[in-house]
Amino acid sequence: MNDSRSIRMHYTLRAFILLSFALYIGHLAQQDTLHYYVTPKLASLVKLCPIPLAAMAFSLTIQALFGKSSALCNCDQHLPRSGLRSITLYSLFLFPLLLGFLLPDRALGSVAASKKGVSLTYVASEQKFISSDSYQEEFAELARILYEQPVISVYPEIFSETFGAIDRYKQPFEGKEIIVSGFLYPNEPESHDKSFTLSRFLVQCCTADATPFGIMVDPGTQISLPADTWIEVRGKLHIVQYKGQEIMQISAVSITPISQPPTPYIYTSPDSVEAWYQLEKSSGGASEQASAK
Repeated sequence: MNDSRSIRMHYTLRAFILLSFALYIGHLAQQDTLHYYVTPKLASLVKLCPIPLAAMAFSLTIQALFGKSSALCNCDQHLPRSGLRSITLYSLFLFPLLLGFLLPDRALGSVAASKKGVSLTYVASEQKFISSDSYQEEFAELARILYEQPVISVYPEIFSETFGAIDRYKQPFEGKEIIVSGFLYPNEPESHDKSFTLSRFLVQCCTADATPFGIMVDPGTQISLPADTWIEVRGKLHIVQYKGQEIMQISAVSITPISQPPTPYIYTSPDSVEAWYQLEKSSGGASEQASAK
């Protein structure tokens, strides 16, 4: 069993770690950068974490400073007996915290995409806007809506669902005009191709499960924009062969550098059709405005 002095020291270290996590989360919330790490729904809950963390840190500090020696215990958990073991144990918590405070908060980009691999296909091809699978009926309905638009404006809120619908029903969208934004992810150097991928990260829970999705873009001519540049691409959709698969590609008419959006990631929508109507309404009919340009 550890002596009371050793237990007090461990209480103090644990209180420091808990308080540090509380301060770090508070820092992320103040800087409005929590969305770089977790989904918006989780972010609202994570913002509350500093309160219980600070309370636990305060409780441990009181016990370490003023607790009676007879009341202190390690609760049947064997604490590290050597300084080296203690350093190793607490470094597992302190090192990520140190990186969090020292490294800049920024969105995932081409480096992460190259490790995970960008997905250019979403679902298997189907007949025109017909689905025998009730689960996929939402894709069929969204595809019908998108097909009727003079220009398809890809809303970030339903980014993956939009391209899922387009990818599922490729043929009707051949030659359709589209506007979409994302970050530039260059193709492999050995491909010797001027095309690139316009990509975004789909986050289900946190950045640990982030998956890069995108669409191939043919700029027509060689462009000199660096990787991770945020751009808006306007062009026409075409079906092309890529690594033995049929994928959708945009033949670009214009490529415009833009600022990184406040929320660079994309998330799944529980009802993409309803979301499209709401987004179209709130934007004042973005598709109609785009077609008039």
